[in-house]
Amino acid sequence: MTKDTPLLRNKLFWVGVLYFAEGFPLGIFYDFFPVYYRTQGVDLRQIGVLSLLGLAWTLKFLWAPAVDHWRHHRRWMAAADVGMGLVMLYFARLAGFDPTVWIAIGVFTALSATHDVAVDGYTIEFLDKRELGLANGIRIGLYRAGMMVAGFLLALSDWLGWTGVFVLSAGLFFALAATSLAAPRERTVVLERAKLGAELAAIARSPLALAAIAGLAAGVVWLIDQKATWSARVPAFWAWVALGCAALALLLAASGRLRERGLPAAEARTAREDALARGPMFGALMELLRRPGMVPVLVFILIFKLGDTAMGFMIKPFWVDAGFSATAIGLWSVNVGLGLTIAGGLVGGWITDRIGIFHALWILGLAQAVSNLGYWIAASLVPLAGAGASVPLQHQVLVYAASAVESFTGGLGTAAFLAFLMAIVRKDHAATEYALLSSVFALSRSVAGWVGGLGAQSMGYGNWFLLTFFLAFPAYLLLPWVRRMLDREGGGAAAAEAGQRRD
Repeated sequence: MTKDTPLLRNKLFWVGVLYFAEGFPLGIFYDFFPVYYRTQGVDLRQIGVLSLLGLAWTLKFLWAPAVDHWRHHRRWMAAADVGMGLVMLYFARLAGFDPTVWIAIGVFTALSATHDVAVDGYTIEFLDKRELGLANGIRIGLYRAGMMVAGFLLALSDWLGWTGVFVLSAGLFFALAATSLAAPRERTVVLERAKLGAELAAIARSPLALAAIAGLAAGVVWLIDQKATWSARVPAFWAWVALGCAALALLLAASGRLRERGLPAAEARTAREDALARGPMFGALMELLRRPGMVPVLVFILIFKLGDTAMGFMIKPFWVDAGFSATAIGLWSVNVGLGLTIAGGLVGGWITDRIGIFHALWILGLAQAVSNLGYWIAASLVPLAGAGASVPLQHQVLVYAASAVESFTGGLGTAAFLAFLMAIVRKDHAATEYALLSSVFALSRSVAGWVGGLGAQSMGYGNWFLLTFFLAFPAYLLLPWVRRMLDREGGGAAAAEAGQRRD
């Protein structure tokens, strides 16, 4: 990309704009809504419903195939932004609390998740493999900048009032919608999809496909149950879920036999495989699972950032127990940490483009793991004085240094990891595949937070932080499969990386 390239034709400019637009609604949801409704006197239990509505971002892979099927990613983005702007105007007009707001927030989160799917699919198609590193560094920074703008609007509520802030938010969403339509056009892709009935029949006749769909369905129910707690209130809940899945499988199997009646065995098998690969609902999932080495790669995605996420949930409690004030935590661990994460993302993206995704994964992943030792040292030397205690200067410096290194290296590893996810999805159904892979990562993050609480409680902060360093290394055993996947999906990526290293 030459220096005299016009700004509006610069790919990295559009990556930044679109991911700013992706981060902004997340900030509205997590920072803005809880404060607004608490000031309206809404019960804390009702505010807790927000976490359930936020599942839309985790479950977006369920409707991602629709974005791939109808394409026109820019139109999806613009429509979602307009919809979210209208929700903001609804809140401005309501100017208070009404039970219908939960429906409105549910619509808002579903639109935001759909917007994410469209942005990710558009970006993957828009970029070349060699551009993914720096693009993801910019993505990390502008995504968080979008979240920070939501916090800025929250601060303006004292001057503009809630109604004024909602109107201002709506105006920003409408501006982002117009910006989406101004982005460079998507490439034209003609997709030949099987009919939904043929796809479901093919799934019914394939034990592997049935197992994959059943596992996906069970995972969705489990994710929802973590927020809705159905299993705690319904006797034998999981037995009923298993019974329902079995009944559905039998129904699909019977349907599949009827559709293939009269066809020769070889012809029926060919038609079945074709319908599985080109199915409009689960085709991307089936295609992913049929790739050689995909299972080890999925395990790698689950555990690559395990050490980082397992420690991350326990960092703020450690600061509190070490005696740091909320002001210090907010300034250093949150604000300064955010800035260093953005810087790490940009540096990590630049490094990834220079040395290639595979080498960046293990080198920057190692830096990410080593940074956990900083918190291990801090937890070993800083006594747990309790909230509000006086913290000596040398202990403050130690914890601040550990925080700075962890934040920066976290950005390094994230840039390489996101570039890897984008590199292994196929552009003809990039939105669905990326949504599926990012949801796999989100699952590991949820489990790591739960395990982190148990580990720190039973082992103490220092021992747990040390253990998280070693949790980073099982992923390295899977690097041979990761490299083969990158080579297959990158169209000779290994050769290109070798050329970059020679240069």
